[in-house]
Amino acid sequence: MALILWVFGGVITFCGLSVFLEFGLAIPRSGGEKVYLERVYRWPRGMTSFAMAAQLILLVWPASNALAFGRYVLLANGIAQDGWPARGVGVALVVAINVLCAITPKWSIYVSNILGIIKTLVLLLIVGAGLAALAGHRQAPNPQNFKNVFAVEDASGYSVYGISSAMLGVIFSFRGWENANYIAGELKDPRKTLALATPLAVGGVTILYTLVNIAFFAVVPRSDLIKAEVLVSGLFFEKMFGEFGVARVLPVFIAISNAGAALAFSYTHARVIQNLGKENLLPYSMFWTSDRPFGSPTAALLLQSFMTIVVLIAPPPGPAYSFIISLTAYPTTWIHAFVTGGLIWLRFRKSENWSSPWRSPVIILVLYLFTNIFLLLAPFIPNPQNNRKGAYPYFTVPLVGTLTLFLCILYWFIRMRLLPQWRGYVIVGEHRTDSNQCTYIVYKKMKFSKQH
Repeated sequence: MALILWVFGGVITFCGLSVFLEFGLAIPRSGGEKVYLERVYRWPRGMTSFAMAAQLILLVWPASNALAFGRYVLLANGIAQDGWPARGVGVALVVAINVLCAITPKWSIYVSNILGIIKTLVLLLIVGAGLAALAGHRQAPNPQNFKNVFAVEDASGYSVYGISSAMLGVIFSFRGWENANYIAGELKDPRKTLALATPLAVGGVTILYTLVNIAFFAVVPRSDLIKAEVLVSGLFFEKMFGEFGVARVLPVFIAISNAGAALAFSYTHARVIQNLGKENLLPYSMFWTSDRPFGSPTAALLLQSFMTIVVLIAPPPGPAYSFIISLTAYPTTWIHAFVTGGLIWLRFRKSENWSSPWRSPVIILVLYLFTNIFLLLAPFIPNPQNNRKGAYPYFTVPLVGTLTLFLCILYWFIRMRLLPQWRGYVIVGEHRTDSNQCTYIVYKKMKFSKQH
């Protein structure tokens, strides 16, 4: 069942990529979903822009990668349990990578590329070790995972809640394919890069992830896989190579690969925050748009560090890694559902005059939309195994995720309606054109003209 979910996750990722390619090639601007939603949902005025600005700050952070880094650093030192030490190491990573992005932005790109190569090599190592295990070369006994493939060790595995929770985790693992859309305006040839590089990247990652999971099943007993959470790779190396030596060294490389993912995310997301400031969607916009003193979005990196650290230390004791992943993925599912529904609207509403060099098949749009709707509704269905010790209530993720999106809408109401009425001004949108000949809106305050 797990392998089927990973293959399906790859298919769904390709569907999402197709949706984003159609938008990205038609509107090659930095900002990703925010830009696409602005094109579709133009009423109420400014709500999409301000709500998405809040969402990008409140709900988008590299906290899961930072926590995984912390846990693997501790695992390399023989400490496997989750807890505050792992979160502390994660906080140190967040501070370090944001300082790197702020002080030496060019070097942060080089370091990110090197760490990305290390991550690919680690995945290839796991695949190679898995093939060796299938051939009978392993330290631990054969877990026999490929017999009775559909046997369920955990009764929650086939529940609606269990499947949706697993799918959120799988889809989150593929995240990053939309990063190029976030900085499309900074690419030399955004249309060529998006059309060529992103499908190749997603295809390669899908194949690698599927082979990696086959490797895990070839070595680690199914019951251990269920309990392992983020440390499944460490458990794999322990079963494959023994408890010491290589099994202690390899988690360091997995920690490094998580650091690379966090670094790449921080670099792109800080520039998204900077663009929000340029459009006056954040208070004190001049502060966020400044490149001083190092020629990088230092203020945006500072804000991102603060939010990520809050997310790392805020959850109570429990399965924090799974909680952070789901809390990141769930609100994003709302956004992607609206993006996909909006594209369907543009395609079938002739008055919108929609055209793009890339055209997604209707079946892909429908499949991606209904998958997102399922992932939004299923977590509200009670989980039959939610009585585990230390588990968060089953409704925590969908409730917190949905309420946070309402907070984003509340931010729009305060900035666009409440404060202007209270202080006697209006906010108007000024249309501008960027270097790619794409129109965008900058919001400005204008005082009421009093007539006596």
